[in-house]
This record gives sequence, C-alpha cells and structure tokens, in this order.
Amino acid sequence: MAAKRALLAIGLALVSSAAAAADTPRAAQLDSVVDAVMARYHLAGLAVGVIDHGEVVYTRTLGERVAGSGQAITNDTLFKIASNSKAMTSTLLARLVQEGKLRWDDPVRRYLPDFRMADPWVTEHMQVGDLLTHRSGLREGAGDLMLWPEPNDFTRQDIVHGLAYLKPAYSFRAGYAYDNLLYVVAGEVAAAAGHDHYETLLRREVFEPLGLARCQIGAWNRDAVGNVAEPHEREHDRNVVINADDAEIPNITSAPAGGVRCSLTDMLSWARNWLAPTPQQLQWLTPEQRQIVWTPYTPMPISAQKRAWNGTRFYAYGYGWRIADMDGVFTVSHTGTLSGMYSAMMLLPERKAGFVILMNSEAEDARTVLIEALTKQFTSPHDGHDANWYADQLDRASSTAREAAKPPLSQPAKVDDLRSQLGRWRDPWFGTISLCPQGDAVRFVAAKSPRLAGTVMRAGQRYLVHWDHGDTDAWLSFPTDAKGVLHMSKVDPRADFSSDFEDLSFHREHGCG
Repeated sequence: MAAKRALLAIGLALVSSAAAAADTPRAAQLDSVVDAVMARYHLAGLAVGVIDHGEVVYTRTLGERVAGSGQAITNDTLFKIASNSKAMTSTLLARLVQEGKLRWDDPVRRYLPDFRMADPWVTEHMQVGDLLTHRSGLREGAGDLMLWPEPNDFTRQDIVHGLAYLKPAYSFRAGYAYDNLLYVVAGEVAAAAGHDHYETLLRREVFEPLGLARCQIGAWNRDAVGNVAEPHEREHDRNVVINADDAEIPNITSAPAGGVRCSLTDMLSWARNWLAPTPQQLQWLTPEQRQIVWTPYTPMPISAQKRAWNGTRFYAYGYGWRIADMDGVFTVSHTGTLSGMYSAMMLLPERKAGFVILMNSEAEDARTVLIEALTKQFTSPHDGHDANWYADQLDRASSTAREAAKPPLSQPAKVDDLRSQLGRWRDPWFGTISLCPQGDAVRFVAAKSPRLAGTVMRAGQRYLVHWDHGDTDAWLSFPTDAKGVLHMSKVDPRADFSSDFEDLSFHREHGCG
C-alpha cells in the first residue's frame, strides 16, 4: 500500500490552483462548444451535462433517439455507456470489500477455482485488484472476439476457460494493455463473493442506493422502459441505425466490462456521488474505498497529443478509472466506446466539477473534441482554442493515417486455389470456424459468433476475409503444410483492438464434408 500511496501523492502533487481560479463556465460558452461539435460531426443525438462546485449547472440534449423518427433525445434517454461501466463494476467490488465479503488482495482462484491464465504462476498470484488494472500481461484487447461483435454464443464460463489459451505479450504487472475479459472475470468474482448474479448485485449495491432509477443492466424490455437511443453510423451523408435493439434486450456476456445503459440524469447523479458525496453516500462507500479505486496502479503511455494539448505529465489507471493531470489539474475520467455509441465522464475533484457526454453516433473525434473543449472551460478557459481548432487538428492527423491504410484491391478467391485449405478449423479459445465453398466463393463462418461470416478475397498473393456486416476485415495466413497453423490479423492495423484476430491459432480438424 505504501507504493500505492506514493503514486497517489505524485498525482495529487500535480494539482495546481488553476481549477479554483477558473471562472464558472457560462451557459453561452458551453452552448457554443456543443453547437460547434453537433454541426461539425452531424451527430444523430447528443446529451451533455456539466457539474461545478458539486451542482449541475448545465444540461443540453440535441438530435434524435432514432434518426428521422422525430423522437427527441432528453435528459432521461438511455444510452449505452460502454466502458464507463467498468467504474461501476469496480465500485460493486469495493462495496463487497467494505462488507467484508472479499479482499482486494484475495487470489482470484479463491472465488473462481477454474480460473487459469497461460502462466501457472500468474494463475496462482492474480489478485482481485489485478483484474481491474490492465497489467495482466495479455495483449491489448486479448480475447475480445468472445465479447464482440454481438450477438454471439460465448458465455462468461467460456471466457474463464479461454483465458488459459491467451498467450501473454509481456510480464505480469510489468506494463499497461487495455483488456475487457478480466472485467468479465471481475463480475464473476463479485457474483461468487456476493452469492448472486452480477446484474442483481449491481442493481442492489450501486443503482438503488444512488437512485440511478433509469440505469439498466441484464435483460429488460425496450418498450416497457422506453426512451432508448439506438446506435448510428454515417452513410452517404446521413445517419443510419446499426445494431438496432430488439424489443427484448438480452443479458450479455460483456456486461461487467461495458453493458450498462444510463440516462444523462443518472450519469450526473453518479458523477456527483464522486465529486460531492452526501453523508449517506459516504456511508454507502467510505472514503477509504473511494481512495482505493482512485489510486493509480498502472502507469499509462502519454501520447504526443496529450502532452501538446494538455501538458500531461502523469497518466495512470486505477480501479475502473483513468487518472491524469491536464493543464496541471488533477482529473479522474473514463470513456466508453461501442459501435455507434460513445460516452465520456470527466471529473475534476479538487473543484467538485466535471461533465458527462453521451452520444448515439460513431463519433470518436466528436467525443475527443468535446472532452478537450469542455475540460478547457475549467482548466484553461483563456487558451484561445475553440472546438473547431481541435477538430481541425484531428482532421489533419486522420487524413494522413487514412492515406497510409487504404484497403487493398481484392477479388473473390477461387475455390480451386484454396482447395488444400478448405475445411473445419479450431482455435482453443475461439472455437470452430469453417472455410468451405458456397457456390463459386469460399465462405468463412464462425460457429459461435454469427456476425463473423464473410467471403474470402484474394489481394495479390494474400487472402483476406471481407465480413458481411462491415466489421474489421482480416488477413488469413495459411500454413504451408497439413499440420500447420492458420493465423489471422487486422487488415487495418489502426482498427479497434477488440478485433483480436492476432491471438487466434487455428488447427485444421477435417474437411468440409
């Protein structure tokens, strides 16, 4: 704990008086930021809320839950908050620690005897707290193909089983690489220690005590709950719904890592609990546990952009939170990213200030611009850079990257060219795929992930899979002998790390017959 306190002291030492000295952002200034981003990125819908000195001082909602429907976004519209769910999972564990039902330094195997990592030593020494800090040794996004794309047939038990086959990319606790699977494991630890389902525990231990009345987890009925935003992407200069919800929304395997949905009103209540907790909330979660989840455990790399825009010198991961200095101000934050849904929460604890962003569009740059422009309202209100300045900077960077990652020219592969490679292949954690003829084409179909189905294409001397549903295309690296291994990798190396093709190793089991 001494080392943890020292790291926290470093972070707090970077806090300056800048936050206290800044004026409260005026509504007109905030409106100009929100309007500029909405106009620049043509978002389907957006909800923004700002807190200062512990009070909500600004809310704004624009756009529609479903593009073209006329159903306006409101403060009560439900959005997927994606990885902002991680802080809720860590808080659930903190509640169980506070109740004496587990300890942060307990071995994971005390609660999940079947838990295995590839390294037996890591298996025995992985602690509950380690599940939350992205320092397990796994590659970034390792095994995420068991979570996404949804829907799929992988269970949480599949994940606990599959971890043993994911080879480490670095030593345990020796570096940072973002992962989702271990948050799913953390949810299973909570279920074992709390003697109930993760979803039930989260409602009882987090949603209900804080009055997060609209937040949803697990299975629920879309129409009964009502006012639900659907995810969108831009297609031919218009917003189009993708991955639309059915009326009956199922429980999902990924829930502890990113399965919560909440409204702006609820997310602002969640934020105020951290910034200006009431006496009752300090009994619900003690200052000791609050400090533990905000302690920096894993140093994170600082990008050139963060250094240039914010002068960031300290950046680390706690239990479900990112901790950094921005313009010398101590911040605690997280983002959430799912296809067609983006979120962000930024807290400036020394000022009891912060903001929440929820959007139902494929809009990473829009979120980045909003985070920067809204944060500057507190940390550096006179820096002279408006939202469009940040957007222009991102456009210049992304145009260069797009030019470097143009998709290769390809055409459908011929069945005869791949005759020796056709058949059923198996990976120990992902399961079975088929590479078999369908008419004149060769089709790739994953047994447990229906959306990972596509046509095999030839690009020069290489082969790739072009997915039916527009997911990240993947190279196929076929073995040169009958007992060899089939490997895969992302065609676009900049694509979302959750397209974790690089951790797959398929062995051919039999032919297509």
